[in-house]
Amino acid sequence: MTMLSLLSMRARIEAGSLTPAEAVALTRDAIAEHEPSIRAFVATDPDPHVPDTGPLSGIAVGIKDIIDTAHLPTQMGSSIYRDWQPRADAPIVARLKRLGAVPLAKTTTTAFAFIDPTETRNPRAPGRTPGGSSAGSAAAVAAGMLPLALGTQTGGSVIRPAAYCGVVGVKPSFRLLPTVGVKCFSWTLDTLGLFAASAADAAHALALIAGRPEIDQPATVPRIGLLIPDYCEAAEPEALEALDRARAIAEAAGAGIRAFTLPDEFRHAFDEHATIQDFESAQALAWEYETHRDSLPPLLRAHLDTSRTIEAAAYDAARRVAHHARRSLRDILRNSDLDVLLTVSAPGRAPEGYASTGDSRFNRLWTMMGVPCVTVPVPGEGPPLGVQVIARFGDDARALVAAKFLEKAFTDRP
Repeated sequence: MTMLSLLSMRARIEAGSLTPAEAVALTRDAIAEHEPSIRAFVATDPDPHVPDTGPLSGIAVGIKDIIDTAHLPTQMGSSIYRDWQPRADAPIVARLKRLGAVPLAKTTTTAFAFIDPTETRNPRAPGRTPGGSSAGSAAAVAAGMLPLALGTQTGGSVIRPAAYCGVVGVKPSFRLLPTVGVKCFSWTLDTLGLFAASAADAAHALALIAGRPEIDQPATVPRIGLLIPDYCEAAEPEALEALDRARAIAEAAGAGIRAFTLPDEFRHAFDEHATIQDFESAQALAWEYETHRDSLPPLLRAHLDTSRTIEAAAYDAARRVAHHARRSLRDILRNSDLDVLLTVSAPGRAPEGYASTGDSRFNRLWTMMGVPCVTVPVPGEGPPLGVQVIARFGDDARALVAAKFLEKAFTDRP
């Protein structure tokens, strides 16, 4: 399976060797070939409108199925919303259309973006989970069925499946992209993100979608803080080996790298992610729980049973911890001589089997901090492994510049 490059497709369109309609037809052919075994989609547009103009004309996009689309059902991964048809596009979908992109398909999501697995399979690691909850978007890009797909992250649902499927995933700074029209799980944490074949593709797409051209900059040599997390259970040896391999390649390419550690307060902040997420999810899904509890999948149902017992005082205390940790991280990074942090994207390779979507423990803290994160696949044998680039809040450009540097260093390695 060869992944589709957004930039390559756009270059061919601009050169006149490929029309936008032909570009979309290529993706539809790839879907016809691979979708029966990957199962990344819940709906596709049988007769898509393909604009002839726009900076993303000819680019077919996958839309995670918790994001409203006026032309396709939005079913939340749940029988409760089977065949539900919104009247309007979410702003993020409307923005894609204005840019000339084609929202071609709805990608699978775990029910309400929690952790009950989907039917999607991992194109790059057969027999292993593609992750969650944006499994369909990650798998669709990994299988070469789409050049771009949208996902969301409340814990680790962009970075983790991207790492498991061997693609680039971007979780932008909190609120860079609008979550209006996206089914809420936690309004403090939910963040829209992107999946693409390369960091260059992702940077170009994010700059256009966000309307911030400064995000897409050429790769430069970064100053990197190497973070081996100690605020939670340790990563598996293979993940740490991939991180060390990335470090060695980056150093050989000229990057300055030094060890970086977080103060103990971040261990406490990490622990409070669950309090915030769980308290808010009980309210966000109150109607579904109270009127359709028996239709909820087992893991989500049990989660909401427990989440409804969290008291407001505990939630308020957790929010204060998160607020102080965000300010502390801002100051730490501002006063350092570092451009980005480099750490693991996931505990290890995608777990075998389909009973679990994996573990988001190396993503949750950064989601709560609201900072931009990019995962880049690390070269090596076996199922995919990735490393995670983290920058200061609002400095999405720096995160993507460093990701481009790593990507090129990995490609150019001896």
